[in-house]
Amino acid sequence: MATDIRATLKNCGVSAQKARLVVDLVRGKPAVEALTLLKFTPKVAARHVGKLLASAIANAEENFGLSRDTLVVYKITADEAQTRKWRRYGARGRFKPLLRRASHITIVLREKE
Repeated sequence: MATDIRATLKNCGVSAQKARLVVDLVRGKPAVEALTLLKFTPKVAARHVGKLLASAIANAEENFGLSRDTLVVYKITADEAQTRKWRRYGARGRFKPLLRRASHITIVLREKE
């Protein structure tokens, strides 16, 4: 039975749609390779996902005694979080709503078989 190492980032300030572009890059890759890939990806979400992946790797090493070279990104998701509704006033007394979207990102690491 393989051990799942989980790490979760809640209320990330990037929309789920933008985060999924980055998340799809690293799904199924070895953890060290994914970390290197995220370091050179020019998207804002890559920074958040990279920090979360580094945290998951640290959890695996510290809590489970696993080597970082044997870990694989087994499952990674970016789900919608609560949307903050902002307001901006337009011409002629009109009201322009702004939606500030956020996301919850979850990573599950697993050891290679």
